[in-house]
Amino acid sequence: MPLRHIELALLLMLAGFTVHAQSIRILVQSSPLAGFQYHAGAAVWDEMKVGDALTLARERDNPHDHNAVRVSWRGQQLGYLPRAENGAVAAEMDRGGSIEARIAKLRNHRNPWQRVLIEVYVVL
Repeated sequence: MPLRHIELALLLMLAGFTVHAQSIRILVQSSPLAGFQYHAGAAVWDEMKVGDALTLARERDNPHDHNAVRVSWRGQQLGYLPRAENGAVAAEMDRGGSIEARIAKLRNHRNPWQRVLIEVYVVL
């Protein structure tokens, strides 16, 4: 079975990589934002910038996806990590791991799945 990105990051840490005063961020997911058209995206579109920090929150009780990870920008919900790709990040969050996310790309596109690309990092 192939290693997930988060598992690989943990193995690197256990293999002796040391951290001096600064954290190491490892990219574990790059994906479009799911559900953008159903949340506050249109209202805040003109304010969002590439590189802006995003807040991730687990929704363990979400009736549609037990691995749901909500994505927000400055307190406004934008959508979710895609269901097909959220399992490893949800598991890391459930373990109490340090996760960060940011806006990687913004496109004024008709298809809402093409508007926002996000990157998710594990912080060691």
